[in-house]
Formats: sequence, C-alpha cells, structure tokens
Amino acid sequence: MSSSSPKLLVFDLDGTLIDSRVDLCNSVNAMLKHLGKPELPQQVIASYIGDGASMLVRRALGDPEGDSTDEQYVTAALTYFLDYYRLHKLDFTYVYPGVIEALEAIRAAHPTLPMAVLTNKPVVPSREICAHFGLDRFFFQNYGGNSFHTKKPDPHGLLTLIAEASSLTVHTIEPPQTIMIGDSDVDILTAHNCGARSIGCTFGLAPHTLEAAVPTHIAHSPKDWPLLVGL
Repeated sequence: MSSSSPKLLVFDLDGTLIDSRVDLCNSVNAMLKHLGKPELPQQVIASYIGDGASMLVRRALGDPEGDSTDEQYVTAALTYFLDYYRLHKLDFTYVYPGVIEALEAIRAAHPTLPMAVLTNKPVVPSREICAHFGLDRFFFQNYGGNSFHTKKPDPHGLLTLIAEASSLTVHTIEPPQTIMIGDSDVDILTAHNCGARSIGCTFGLAPHTLEAAVPTHIAHSPKDWPLLVGL
C-alpha cells in the first residue's frame, strides 16, 4: 500500500451499501396512516433520508426544523415508525450490485485494512441488516445515529472510529489517511469536518447533494471503490 493509500475506510449504510428506500418509505407512510395523515410519495420521503430517524419522522410530519411544540406527539410518531421499521426493514431492502465484490476485492488486496460502518440509522437495525446480508464480516465496527451524542456531519463518530482503528494497527491513523464513503452531502461534510478524504456515491439516495459538498472522489458504482482507494 502506497503512502497515499488509506489506512481506514468508513462506509455509510443507506444509499451506499444497501438500497433501503422502499422499506423506509413504507414505514414512514405506515406511521402517517396510523396518525390519520395523508401518505407521501416515495420520492419525497427519500429526500428526507440521511439525518437519522428522528429528522426523517419530523420532516414527514412537516417539522423540518425540529421546532415542534408537541414533542410528545413527535415521540409517539417516532416510536411507531421505529417499531414498524424493525419488523419490515428487510421486506424490500437489498445490497447494491457490486458491493460484496468490491469489499472482497479490497479485503483480498489488503487483509488488515480496517473497515467500518458509520450511519445515522439507529445502530440496532444497522447491525441487524449488515448481519443479515453478511456484510458484517468486513467491518470491525458499526456505529449508528444513536451511538453517540451527535450524528453525522458532526465528526465525533468518524474520529472515534479513527481512534479505534489506530488501536488495531501498529501505527496511529490520521484523518487524511481515512476515507469516508457515502451517497450524500452529510457523509462528505463529515469527512471535511475532521480532515478526512471522501468518496461520493452517485448511485445512492441523495446524489443531487454531492456536488455542493465537493467529495474527493466520485464513484458511479461500488465497483469503482477498489480503484479509488488505490488498488
């Protein structure tokens, strides 16, 4: 591995490793129906994904700034959404074509290169989904939106993974030796906020947000990942 090659790869989940759009949208609409509200088009709900379950629910309820005066109502809506999603998270969700092959290629070329997941999805369904699809075998850690006191794009989670990965290797890993891979500006800004590099995935849920965030590299398919990380 050359000096410019990464020492840590961190992946987003939704829109990067898996396409979970339909199950998330169905869960949001089930929540809205339960509350007696009109359902929303999938493309609208999909545009709300990326900042965690709470913001997804708030946006669907028409509270995008999180300034609702009825927090009990929002909490009840979030609870229903999470309970429904817990049961239906694997109805239509699938791993993007090329993801397994790309991860296997990276692992084969660099058996000791640490890889992890950092998502704003709650950590329990994130880990369960990765385990279901056999993705967990590639990652030393999987952190979710409720793993820390902050979520992406705050860099705390990424910095934590850098510190943990450093403890697994002989040398300390620095942020510039880390690549955050994701499909939205949230992931790219997370990398920017701690001095890491980034790969923006145009095949995901929010490719329209990538350009303004200015990722280090662009991937049009998971098959691009091995080349972009220096294989």
